[in-house]
Amino acid sequence: MHVETGSSSESTVDAGSFRPTATLPIGHLVRISLYWLGLTAIDGAVGLFVQNRLNFGGFADSSQIGLVSALLTIPAAIISILIQPTIGSISDYTVSRWGRRKPYIVIGSLLDLVFLAGIALANNVLILGAFIALLTFSTNVARGPFQGYVPDLVPEKQVGLASAMVGLMQVLGNVTGFVLVTVFVLFGRIELAIAAVALVELVTMVAVVARVGEGAPPKDREGRSWRAIVGEVWATDVLQERSYVWLLTSRLFFLMGGGMLVNYILTYLKQSFGLGEEAANTTNLVILVLIVIANVLAIVPSARISDRIGRKPVIYASCAIGFIGIAMTALAPAIEVAMIGGVLFGASAGTFLAVDWALMTDIIPKASSGRYMGLSNVATTSSTLLAVASGGLLLDFVNGIAGEGAGPRAAYLLGAAYYVIAAITLRPVVEPRGRRSEVGAG
Repeated sequence: MHVETGSSSESTVDAGSFRPTATLPIGHLVRISLYWLGLTAIDGAVGLFVQNRLNFGGFADSSQIGLVSALLTIPAAIISILIQPTIGSISDYTVSRWGRRKPYIVIGSLLDLVFLAGIALANNVLILGAFIALLTFSTNVARGPFQGYVPDLVPEKQVGLASAMVGLMQVLGNVTGFVLVTVFVLFGRIELAIAAVALVELVTMVAVVARVGEGAPPKDREGRSWRAIVGEVWATDVLQERSYVWLLTSRLFFLMGGGMLVNYILTYLKQSFGLGEEAANTTNLVILVLIVIANVLAIVPSARISDRIGRKPVIYASCAIGFIGIAMTALAPAIEVAMIGGVLFGASAGTFLAVDWALMTDIIPKASSGRYMGLSNVATTSSTLLAVASGGLLLDFVNGIAGEGAGPRAAYLLGAAYYVIAAITLRPVVEPRGRRSEVGAG
């Protein structure tokens, strides 16, 4: 196995902060974040696959779309919340010839291939839900340790740029997943989209494992058992990191706003505008293209601006833009207006993806990056569960009172409110002092 080091001093680490100090080439930053493309391609493809099965595949009655969506999400969310931080923390202490992160990335990715096949071939909602839960387990075995790579390998002055790379790969991953499902829907072979996305993940996993350095050395267990290490994951010392806890809360509500739009887009197009399967998927693809363009245009400038003026002001701006975008979509009298709302949502999401990750990396204890970045998944995964559950129940309720089509709009207005809460809960977060001047000096 060939491992690219990027520079002879890649492993140079500040002993006091556990922060790497050697500057990495741009190509290396791209490779560090590449696996995010594979992971989010799975997220995007499976999410849209499930929406198609529920809305057009006969897996759920139209009056219970929201309820069934919530029930599919709950087991997966619980598994993700438990597994990702636990495996991430275990990887902080893991000793292997591949380093402390890579064994879990390989194992999780190979299991993904098996469970994706089960999702593709599922012929009823119970089998689909079972394989979604299994896939959640395997992806989080890989995802928890992988989240530690940026804090492991990237020096302080490159955190903003690395965060932008992570955001860009997440955008490209979602695009890949959504496009594959939409294309294969038009060909009448939606299950082949899942096979294609499995290949994408496998390729990105190999690229990272074969070409990215091992990262920081493992932490010393100091004679403790693995059981004690697992127990440490959920220790209450995390609550002492007040900025971290508030940032997780803000992230939770921000992602709930965006999760509302993404997880009910086909239901919105079907019920609020009366579109059929092909028309809804084609329209969704057009909206996706607009969102992606806005994503890409926002990511790098947002990261650069946050290096100069701070992360929080940029996140506040993303909350405001997201609120306007999803509210406009909720109230749109025509699909063209909804598309404009999608553009604003894309700009908001791109800005957030570029900056929130950087702020998280700035404030977490670096020696335990696997644990803290893994715990951040509690907010990320809970956001999907809470968005789907709250939005779905509201959707069904409003449809029952006001008629089919009003429910998705009500759910989107609730999503807009979540952006407001995200901005309020960001206020107590304290950014590390001196970071901007150090970046500017670099």
